[in-house]
Parts: sequence; C-alpha cells; structure tokens
Amino acid sequence: MNPGLTPSTVFLLVLAPLLWAGNAIVGRLVHEMVPPMTLNFLRWLIAFFILLPLAGPIFRRGSGLWSHWRRFAVLGLLGVGMYNALQYMALQSSTPINVTLVAAGMPVWMMLTGWLFFGARVSGRQVLGAALSIAGVLLVLARGELRHALELRLVPGDVFMVFATIAWSLYSWLLTRSNAPDDVRGHWASFLLAQVAFGVVWSGAFAAGEWTLSSARIGWSWTLLAALVYVAVGPAVIAFRCWGAGVQRAGPSVAAFFSNLTPLFAALMSAAFLGELPQPYHGLAFLLIVGGIVVSSRKG
Repeated sequence: MNPGLTPSTVFLLVLAPLLWAGNAIVGRLVHEMVPPMTLNFLRWLIAFFILLPLAGPIFRRGSGLWSHWRRFAVLGLLGVGMYNALQYMALQSSTPINVTLVAAGMPVWMMLTGWLFFGARVSGRQVLGAALSIAGVLLVLARGELRHALELRLVPGDVFMVFATIAWSLYSWLLTRSNAPDDVRGHWASFLLAQVAFGVVWSGAFAAGEWTLSSARIGWSWTLLAALVYVAVGPAVIAFRCWGAGVQRAGPSVAAFFSNLTPLFAALMSAAFLGELPQPYHGLAFLLIVGGIVVSSRKG
C-alpha cells in the first residue's frame, strides 16, 4: 500500500525532474559541440558501462533477455534510441523551457495512445483535462502569440519534441503490457540495462547515419566531457532509479504531478545558466498543463 509522501519519497520524486531539467539545459549548452544523435549514442554508451557491473549477469546464456529480445529491442528503440535523440534534436532549435513544456503534455499523449492502440477507456473528465493540457502545449508552440498559432509557424525543435512525446507514450504503454522475465525485471539495473543494450545499438545506427548524411563533427573540450558524464550518470541512471523508487512508494498518479516540475526547473536553470528568461506565456502554459493533468487524474 502507498505509505504516503514521506520526506524521502518527496526527495526522490523531486530529484528526478531536477535531473531531467538539467538534461535539457546541458543538451542546449553543448548543441554546437556535438551532433544530437551522436550525443544520445555517447550518453547511453557510458550509461551501458556504468550499469554493466550492476547487472552483467543478464547477458549469460539462458537469460530472459534473449528469450524476450524482441520486446527489449522495441523498448530500447522507443525509450533510448528515439525519445532522447529527438529531444536533443529539439534542443538544436528550441529552448529548454519550450522543450520541457511540450513534454509536460505527455499525459495527454498517454491517454490518446492508450485509447487508440491499447483499448483504454477515456472518461469525459480526461477529455476535459486533455483539452486544457493541449491548450497549454499549443500556447508554447505559438510562442504566446495568436498570429503564430494561425500561421502554424513552428520551429523544428517543437515538432521533434512532439514526436518524442509520442514515442515515449508508446514506450510507457508497452512497459505496462510487458511481462518481462523475473531475472530481468526483478532488479532496476537489470531491467534498464536490458533496454539500454538494444538502445545503444539503435542509437549507434542513428549516429552512424548522422555522420554519413551530414557534415557532423565533435568539438572536444572539458565542457563536453563533463556534459557527457552528467547526462549519462544523472538523467539516465540516477533519475531512473529515483523515479522508479518514488513511483513504487507514492504510486503513479501522485508521481505524475512531480514530473511536471521539470519545466519549472528548466525555466529556473535557463535563466541561471543560459540567460533565456521565461516569458509570461510560459507561466500560463504551465498552469494549463498542470490544471489539465489535475482534472483528468481526479476520481469521478
């Protein structure tokens, strides 16, 4: 049973969005130093070697990883190969505030994905909440100006982030329908490594395509090395562990509200480290998105 929001549970559920906001800031900070697909590949390659000592036995012969390899290949494609790569691509032309606010509309895509592909029921309250959240996302995409909404003048990064949220929604629903073997699902590091192992292959293929089809290059520096260590250790490994433990304690419905701290943290960090100050429409969009999630998640 849910023991309630103890201080330690709150800490876990706040730390994960803080690290994810930092991921958006760092992705924006180094977007001219390393191509987005390559950044995603290097991030998860480092995370793979961090997780390997913790969960290496999943690669032994007879492990459930091999008997369920198709499932983990799909999860690795959506959660590791696509979502993070699309987010870094979004940060090439959009700001961390915009990217995280668009991502905050994730519960709407979760609802639509579940209804369209997994037979999930949708209530009137959820539809109302979805409408509020979509209004918030549209406000961000329109940069707070009606003329932009009418002209549909979106920067590529906003569109990439919409596709990223759709990919993550599919990933999340597949997780709920996934009957992973006990030797893999039984430990957080094993379950994450099973996905990362395939995700590194996907992200490596995307990075290879990036270098083949474009004039990609890496501007190595201590800043870039520090950024790679951060995005691999913090948002990937530590945030995943904190979020998983926090959801187990508080439940997914309560945890969902904490995930919407990400754009708030991103706005504060953008002002502090990038000089990108939030605008009034960012605050209104945040209220609409959170309000929509509150309405849709309340019991009838």
